[in-house]
Amino acid sequence: MKEDNYMFRLSDFRTELLHWLRSNPKVIQPVKFHDLVLQWLEDDIPDLSVSRQKSRLQWGIPVPGDPEQTIYVWLDALVNYLTVVGYPQNHSQWWTAAHHVVGKDILKFHAIYWPAFLMAAGLPLPQTIYVHSHWTVEGKKMSKSLGNVINPLDAIEKFTVDGLRYFLLRQGVPDSDCDYYDDKVIKMCNSELADALGGLLNRCTAPSLNPTQLYPRFSNACFPKERLGGKSVSDDYRMVEAVSVLPLIVEQHFENLHVYKALEAISACVRLTNGFVQRHAPWKLDRKVPEDQQWLDTILHVSLECLRMYGILLQPVVPGLADKILSRLGVTPEERSWDSLNFLMRFEGRECGLEGRVLGPDLGVLFSRLERRRTSKMATPQDKS
Repeated sequence: MKEDNYMFRLSDFRTELLHWLRSNPKVIQPVKFHDLVLQWLEDDIPDLSVSRQKSRLQWGIPVPGDPEQTIYVWLDALVNYLTVVGYPQNHSQWWTAAHHVVGKDILKFHAIYWPAFLMAAGLPLPQTIYVHSHWTVEGKKMSKSLGNVINPLDAIEKFTVDGLRYFLLRQGVPDSDCDYYDDKVIKMCNSELADALGGLLNRCTAPSLNPTQLYPRFSNACFPKERLGGKSVSDDYRMVEAVSVLPLIVEQHFENLHVYKALEAISACVRLTNGFVQRHAPWKLDRKVPEDQQWLDTILHVSLECLRMYGILLQPVVPGLADKILSRLGVTPEERSWDSLNFLMRFEGRECGLEGRVLGPDLGVLFSRLERRRTSKMATPQDKS
């Protein structure tokens, strides 16, 4: 069957596309998808039909000046990236900083067709195209026919918004498909949010350890920077070093859209902080002894400083939980920006504005443990002999 359509000479842009990709090795991320597009372009690419006859596609947008032809919907969808930022009058201030986030199944449209259209129009190309893979369910692709599609509203009801966000961003790896099942969400949220992070916050703000409910004071005599004397040990300094560099590590991973690596780094530091508290067991110290009280306050100060860092860094991922952490620590909204990630200033010999401040109200459990929903099984009759 033949029909007359408008064609775009995609083949004319093959050399220019190859040059663009080879000159910008990070323009498509992750790298496996950059290599895949290069592989596609190694072969000759055919020209594209960008319209259909109206008799075969009546509901589309007519081609200007030719009402008998209809624009392909995917071409109109790509052009919407421009029109939504004000093309052709007011787009320039936004378009020069454009980044795309796309699924791997529409990579060819965004990494070959769309850049070629922009080249033909003399417009800037996207700064970066970030590509993500798919979620499978128990090893199988989601499909209506299998009935294994996950309803996000149902998942939110079971796991909360922050719980589901944390799981998806903690487990979602851009360059490969990831598997989803409820038990996996429950296990991760319970382990990292309820137990590790929530347990740390609850323990370090408990009235039994901090009856005055003040941000405790740090003692350089107990935790000296020179590592001579004091009560701190080598593992404590390793923890401080890890948390000190955490903002830089998290920032790099966020910039690369490797959120799972950022959360992995935060989770590792949370474990180190829990180990620090467990190692020194402040609940065993005698408050009536001044040295013990000073060391207890220092343990809590270091732990709350770690929690403050985690709360600020987790804001883009789990804003609700991050707010509960920071509010409990008495950190004001003005003290929650990236510029506030100045860790353990007293250890560095500087003043800490939080010392002696009243903690925020107890907002309850940070994240309630999730329970598996048991399905009742009907008893089967036994054979009688």
